[in-house]
Amino acid sequence: MTFKGNYGQGAGRRAQSSGGSGRAPGRSMGPGALALPMMLGGGGIGSVLLVLLLLFLFGGFGGGGGQQAGQGQGQYQSQGGYNLEHCDAPNAANEYDDCRAEATARSVDDVWSHLLPDQAGLEYRQAGIHIFKGDVNTGCGFATSDTGPFYCPRDETAYLDVSFFNQLRSLGGSAGPLAQEYATAHEMGHHIQHIEGTLGLSDYKNPGEDSAAVAIELQADCYAGLWAHYAEQQQILEPISEEQLKEAIQTAQAIGDDNIQRRSGGQVDPDAWTHGSSEQRGKAFMAGYTTGRMAACDTLNRGVYQQ
Repeated sequence: MTFKGNYGQGAGRRAQSSGGSGRAPGRSMGPGALALPMMLGGGGIGSVLLVLLLLFLFGGFGGGGGQQAGQGQGQYQSQGGYNLEHCDAPNAANEYDDCRAEATARSVDDVWSHLLPDQAGLEYRQAGIHIFKGDVNTGCGFATSDTGPFYCPRDETAYLDVSFFNQLRSLGGSAGPLAQEYATAHEMGHHIQHIEGTLGLSDYKNPGEDSAAVAIELQADCYAGLWAHYAEQQQILEPISEEQLKEAIQTAQAIGDDNIQRRSGGQVDPDAWTHGSSEQRGKAFMAGYTTGRMAACDTLNRGVYQQ
């Protein structure tokens, strides 16, 4: 068991959900959404690889414009064809992937509502989480499960089809509880960057190992580690075992650009990186987890966090 006690119980009444929205006639994706596969997928890459390349491209769903901040806060009502009533049951967050994702998002709210004011002097705004199946319409446009989990800054909501967790193994990652929670907490890390006003700095059209895109993604990995640090400390989570920690690091490393490039049959090309190497991603998560300090996650070298 990862979540302590019955943490997260009641998700069936709170998490927004849908069972496939269907494509709206004439609806097009927002800037940087479905344009991303064309930019990052490249020719000859299969659909599974494309999903993995898109993994954690949450910042790519538009860094500015659209709805004003706050319009997507607190989306916690159950609706649509995807039923989350089973999340009302005791211990559901430790038994069901969708309930675990919602509980993780709720715990991110609990952790960052204190952490962000204390270490960055900023007020935290609750993010929404929308668990869907198949496809979904968002404030950033239409998306399908193939996009992978993502965060939309225009409605301040993280979107997730939990069938994605099963795809992690194809890259050598884990679908263990902490690995899944890392994926959700990474998405919510982009929400923190949105509040900080830095998410829009990510530019996937200018990749490279020293790019702003890589810096943004590594910081979100580090923020996921911060969440794990405080969720354990505040006893939201049971004590994290060495095996669980290994699974989370393994998953962070599995979605490193170099690993994805190798598995696609290509050369390792740091000039094409948008998320960082396997080593960088694992280290970023651990930097947050071991220190508990936003200053350890300052990949943008802003120097604005309390030491």
